[in-house]
Amino acid sequence: MRPHVAFAARRAAFVALAMATATLAGCASAPRVAPQRSPLAHWTPSPNFNARKAQIIVLHHTSIGNAAQSLRVLSTRNSEGQVSAHYLVEADGRIDQLVDDGARAWHAGASRWGDMTDLNSSSIGIEIDNDGESPFAEPQIQALIRLLADLTSRLGIPREAVVGHGDIAPGRKNDPSRLFPWATLARYGFGLWPDATLVPAPPGFDSLAALRLVGYDVSNPRSAIVAFHRHYRAMESDALDGTDAAILYSLQRKLMAPRQ
Repeated sequence: MRPHVAFAARRAAFVALAMATATLAGCASAPRVAPQRSPLAHWTPSPNFNARKAQIIVLHHTSIGNAAQSLRVLSTRNSEGQVSAHYLVEADGRIDQLVDDGARAWHAGASRWGDMTDLNSSSIGIEIDNDGESPFAEPQIQALIRLLADLTSRLGIPREAVVGHGDIAPGRKNDPSRLFPWATLARYGFGLWPDATLVPAPPGFDSLAALRLVGYDVSNPRSAIVAFHRHYRAMESDALDGTDAAILYSLQRKLMAPRQ
């Protein structure tokens, strides 16, 4: 969004890479990426550019429930192919950075959010050490909140642009689980969340259109509704009701309100 001086961008990338290497001191260091330049052109550099940057943050749970094993999976080839994330938040609150913020981690797969279809290129991926069936640890959630504050401030990502893997891949993924405390994140200002006091939606309100406006892919309405319910109501039913309409009406008003 905001242009950066090339030297500052390179220096920040170097510092972040050094921090990641120190954190993962037993893992092999990442390969150096060679500059991508045409052999047919004269390299006449301009300072007027900025790196491709993340616009959204995607939260996952590891499904493993063991941080050491999660680090191995995220750092090596495994039976289901190579996967990675920018960060892993462990149960005790430790934060591991595995991929530089300016690099493309492999965490989103086939997914869509609004007009974004290549989420790996436009997002920061955060894995949370959790088996998908247990409550999330309080130190872990507090560490996640600190990490979100850092990322949104440092990278200029909107604070409401925090979603789950299940939101961007409805029907294919369900993480973080229905036990994830989205309301707690909302109290700290992260993620799009409805007003505490809901107002009934007006007659003729189109809930599916509102789901699409929020960002959900509604090509399969049932899957989109299940993903919405998991995020906003901690359940996984596939039928919309009046409460859903009121929630979506609140979210729609927030999205359409003039920016301050």
